[in-house]
Amino acid sequence: MLIIPKGYKPILDEMETELAIRKIKADFQANLAFELNLHRASAPLFVMADSGINDNLNGVERPVSFPVKALGDAQAQVVQSLAKWKRMELAHLRIQPGAGIYTDMNAIRADEDLDNLHSLYVDQWDWEKSITDADRNLDYLRATVERIYYAIRRTEHYVHNEYPCLQTFLPEKITFLHAEDLEAEFPKLTPKEREDKMAKKYGAIFLIGIGGALPLSKQPHDGRSPDYDDWTTPTGNGHHGLNGDIVVWNPVLKRSFELSSMGIRVSPQVLRKQLKIRKAEDRLKLPFHKALLNGEYPQSIGGGIGQSRLCMLFLEKAHIGEVQASLWPPKMLADCKKAGIFLL
Repeated sequence: MLIIPKGYKPILDEMETELAIRKIKADFQANLAFELNLHRASAPLFVMADSGINDNLNGVERPVSFPVKALGDAQAQVVQSLAKWKRMELAHLRIQPGAGIYTDMNAIRADEDLDNLHSLYVDQWDWEKSITDADRNLDYLRATVERIYYAIRRTEHYVHNEYPCLQTFLPEKITFLHAEDLEAEFPKLTPKEREDKMAKKYGAIFLIGIGGALPLSKQPHDGRSPDYDDWTTPTGNGHHGLNGDIVVWNPVLKRSFELSSMGIRVSPQVLRKQLKIRKAEDRLKLPFHKALLNGEYPQSIGGGIGQSRLCMLFLEKAHIGEVQASLWPPKMLADCKKAGIFLL
C-alpha cells in the first residue's frame, strides 16, 4: 500500500539527489569494507537454473529465467540474491577466516508487491566473511552487527556534513531482540506490528531468529530460505537462530524500515535439518548443496544491505523510486506526482 506522508516535500531536488546517491554509496561501501575486512569481488547477474545457487527466497517467488542459446537453450535465472554464490566465491578465492568479500548485487523480483519500499529492482551490497567453527555463536553475530551499524551511522554523519539540511536520527547503539520474546510479549500483534513498535521505541534493532517457527503461532516471524541462514540452532533461554534483520525507525514514513538481513550460514548438519523441516530435501541433489555437504565451502557469515534503502533513509525520501529507476503502476505514478513525490 502506498504511503503519502502528510506535507511531504523532498529536501533535495532530482539532480542533488543523484549526486548524493553516488556519495552515499561510495562512502558506505568503504566503511563496510574496513569494518568487516572485506575485499571487493565481481558478481554474476544470472546463474544456471539447475545449479542450486539462486536464492529461493520464500519458495514462491518466480525467478526471471531465459534460455541460453550457446548452452543448448539451457535455462538461466537472474539472481534473486547472492546468498549461496558468495560462499562459493570464498572457497574459490581461498579467503581465510577473518576476511571476506562484498559486491554489488542487482536482482529482479517480478512477483514483488510494489509500494514505498519494494521495487521490481533490488540493489544490495552483498557481503560474505569466512569464519571458524568457534565463531558460530551469538556473540560473534552481535559483534558483526555492531560493526555494520557503526558503518551505517558513520555514513549518516558524513551525509549530514555534506548536506546540513538533512538530519541525523539513528541512536548511538543498536538494540538486540529475539523474535520469540516479541511474540511472547505481544502475541496479538502481527510480526510487522511488533517491528513497528520496537523500532519506534529503540530507533534501531537487530531482531534475532528469522525463519524458524515461533512457539505460539507456529509460524516464522518472516520467511527465510532453509539453505543459507542458520535459523534453528538453539542459543539458550528458548531462543533459536544465528541470523536476523537490522531494522530502524523511518521518521518520514513513520514505520519500521528493514535495512539488512544477515546471519551465520548453515553448517552441513544444519542444512540437512532445515531442509527436512521445509520438506525440501530434494535440494540435496543440487550441485551447491552436494558441495556444502562435502565440506568444500567454508563456514561463513553474510548478508545483504539495501543500497536504495540506505539512500532513501539518509536522504529522507518517501519512496524508493526517488533513489532508483524502476517500473511502477500508473496509479502509483499519478498519486506520487500529485503528492510531490518525483520518481526517477
